[in-house]
Order: sequence, then C-alpha cells, then structure tokens
Amino acid sequence: MLVFSKPFEGHRMPGEVPLRLILVSGKTQDFTFSPNDSATDIAKHVFDNWPAGWEEEQVSSPSILRLIFQGRFLHGNVTLGALKLPPGRTTVMHLVARETLPEPNSYGQRNREKTTESNCCLLL
Repeated sequence: MLVFSKPFEGHRMPGEVPLRLILVSGKTQDFTFSPNDSATDIAKHVFDNWPAGWEEEQVSSPSILRLIFQGRFLHGNVTLGALKLPPGRTTVMHLVARETLPEPNSYGQRNREKTTESNCCLLL
C-alpha cells in the first residue's frame, strides 16, 4: 500500500519506509512507502502524485522514472524490503528520467571479461 506524505512531522507507522527523493535539479520531496513496494510501484506513485514545485521536471510516463540508491539503478521488481534499509530513518534516493537501464550484472560482467585479456602495450 502506497502512502503519499508531505515532509515528515515525526509520526510514522511501524513498517513504513520513509524516502526522500532528489531530482537532478536538487529539488527534494519526502514520501512514505511500504517495504513491499517495488521501484516500479514507487515510480508510478510519484508520477501519479507529482509534487507541487516539480512542474519543470514533469515527465510524460512513469515508465521512464528510475530510482538510484547507493550509486546503482534499482530495477523495477526490487522492493524496499529487499534493500534492508535502516528502520526508522529516512533513506535518500535519486529520481531520474531514463528510457532504459543497464542489465543488472552488466558492469560486473565487463570487469570479469577484462581480467582475462591482456591490456599491456610495448613502447620502443
């Protein structure tokens, strides 16, 4: 169950996950979600309840909204509960508009591939 909120006033229900979303412009807004909510659920909720003051950043579809947490894009099916966020604390995530995402392990795969090939050169 999604719950939209204004900035927190110190009262939270047990099990709620407080999020502060930051846009590229630096604008922020606080929301409250359930641990069962996925990145896709969050993007849709934010799109449907686009905050006042974010009008210049409005996007055409919730499907292009992406969450970034600890430097990584969250894929659509990842739930807040799976992230093991610290209880009772507001977690900060970035919200960006992006059509596609890299594959979940593509960065690690590229690094493994590079370790098997030689990247040295010979200077004469």
